[in-house]
Amino acid sequence: MINTKDILETIQMIQDEHLDIRTITMGISLLDCSREDTSAACTAVYDKICRSAEKLVSTGEEIEREYGIPIINKRISVTPMALISAASKGSPVEFAKAMDSAAAATGVNFIGGYSALVHKGFGPKDERFIDSIPEALAETSLVCSSVNVGSTKAGINMDAVAKMGGIVKRCAELTADNRSFGAAKLVIFCNAPEDNPFMAGAFHGVGEPDCVINVGVSGPGVVRAALSKAPEANITEVADIVKKTAFKITRMGQLVAREASRRLGVPFGIVDLSLAPTPAVGDSVAYILEEMGLEKCGAHGTTACLALLNDAVKKGGVMASSHVGGLSGAFIPVSEDAGMIEAARCGALTLSKLEAMTAVCSVGLDMIVIPGDTSADIISAILADEAAIGMINGKTTAIRLIPAVGAKVGDELDFGGLFGSGPVMEVGGYSPSKFISRGGRIPAPIHSLKN
Repeated sequence: MINTKDILETIQMIQDEHLDIRTITMGISLLDCSREDTSAACTAVYDKICRSAEKLVSTGEEIEREYGIPIINKRISVTPMALISAASKGSPVEFAKAMDSAAAATGVNFIGGYSALVHKGFGPKDERFIDSIPEALAETSLVCSSVNVGSTKAGINMDAVAKMGGIVKRCAELTADNRSFGAAKLVIFCNAPEDNPFMAGAFHGVGEPDCVINVGVSGPGVVRAALSKAPEANITEVADIVKKTAFKITRMGQLVAREASRRLGVPFGIVDLSLAPTPAVGDSVAYILEEMGLEKCGAHGTTACLALLNDAVKKGGVMASSHVGGLSGAFIPVSEDAGMIEAARCGALTLSKLEAMTAVCSVGLDMIVIPGDTSADIISAILADEAAIGMINGKTTAIRLIPAVGAKVGDELDFGGLFGSGPVMEVGGYSPSKFISRGGRIPAPIHSLKN
């Protein structure tokens, strides 16, 4: 039986509280596109992406119109391109260009999967591929890249961590005339999931079907609005409100995922439960934490509030869908969250506090602008810290740092759209160079031995 109250509540969530489906992402396997001839391989990559995703955007738009649910992004993720390009003798950048052309032809917002998995080590082909990332991101518009440098089972590949500090800086330098935006399209992971629908870290894992539909939901504004109606609630009641709200949000995501799957004739994969904020006022994870009772996000108690939020979102979401995956939790990307931007501007939110928060959120240090003269070793050390949090806690952590060329602490960088804007944040000045230069691998923690 249709419940009028539920219908009206959903309409209010969409119109007034920024509820949306953040993304429908089609994952496409390119394992059958590997060729020795680079040109032939790139043609195969382009053809398969275009063939598989031909109706992705139009189908998403149809669902939007019919159900009145905003679907902000339509995206594609593909098999980590380091695997596909390894057989070819030509430059891996040619594969990035093929991906970019296919993304433009299908009309999607972004394509992810210019990626490498080197958490336990890498060979010459992996190194060549990683070295190509700055050029690939500078010469394409829609391609996103990721590198997995550690896992709970394998430990942390510190040789890869050392290399990625320089890669991040080079990505920023090659796109200095475009706000160093190349670095915003590169994510460094520990424990990267194979079914993540969110950019810039999406790739299609080798254990996935040939083609699959994954959906990422949003809804920070909805959670904040629900909490604002219970100003006297105790902490247990707060958790219950978040849990029930997350259930409703996830049910909508499940509906869109199954409908897209049916219409496209592609298996439904997962719903990612992540609360993904936007720069729009009100659509902020930071504002949820402040609604819980913090004067400003970053105050003492922020990590505890975020832990409560993340756990309650997962509990509500898993009751709404049997197929939950991806990152699933609360995102804290500084430049993409209006409340985080405010907190960083006034000094309430520091890089150290953000690092503590990543121990309990669903991702990590995300979309953080740092001074352009930050050394590669310091960037690598920040990556190592974040990877260690992921490895020890058995969770996914990810880093998107933007060393803004020519910018100093206190300056602002405006990316526009969902990428938002943010102040340049201060980093520590003491050198980790000797530690980073040691190389080798941080061993996996003892609790990884679960077999």
